Amino acid sequence: MFWSRPQYAAGVSLEIVEKTMSDDKMLKQNVLAELNWEPSVTAAHIGVTAHSGVVTLTGHVGSFMEKWAAEKAASRVKGVKAVAEELEVRLPYDVKHGDEEIAAAAVNRLSWDGSVPHDAVKVTVEKGSVTLTGEVEWHYQKDAADWDVRGLLGVIRINNDITIRQRANASNITDDIRKALHRSWFFNPDSVTVTADGGNVRLTGSVSTWHDRQVAEDTAWAAPGAVSVVNDIAIV
Repeated sequence: MFWSRPQYAAGVSLEIVEKTMSDDKMLKQNVLAELNWEPSVTAAHIGVTAHSGVVTLTGHVGSFMEKWAAEKAASRVKGVKAVAEELEVRLPYDVKHGDEEIAAAAVNRLSWDGSVPHDAVKVTVEKGSVTLTGEVEWHYQKDAADWDVRGLLGVIRINNDITIRQRANASNITDDIRKALHRSWFFNPDSVTVTADGGNVRLTGSVSTWHDRQVAEDTAWAAPGAVSVVNDIAIV
């Protein structure tokens, strides 16, 4: 049987394609190794594919917290540019908490968390899917509410619809974020661009690691007046 040489787009050599495939294979192996290393994740139930730095996780996990841990483990592997998470939460058979019990537990957790303003967050639960609504002053408060609910048994999904209160004066937010980013020693001042429309912030540019990308986003969220952050920073 005669095998013809594969055809690729103009300017793309076979050697480049083969190197990309080799890099994808190595990245997949490294992500699998990291999932096996993470004690809170049962890696045997998770499948991994990799393509040009984008990692996809498939399969199932036993809790929403494990789902989150798997995504975080994959994202910290060198070479990962993005994680597409398609994991299903399959609760153990002995977990039989109803929606009312989950809602009551969530409200109790929130009431004990000093980071979440009292009575600012409302909880609704439907078939294990938790929806958080309300309004807070800061993004860290929204994150804290999410974290409180994440580990509850019976939760299979969280919809965090908490909004951040608009502030009257957000005119200096772009400069404030730029100055904060430039205080970070690992950032090249020209590597990240900040634009803002009121409290809506957009980050563009490039960094070398997923960690740096996340630090840039966290820095933007810490700015007084930030109500949304779109992180379009590329990892190169």
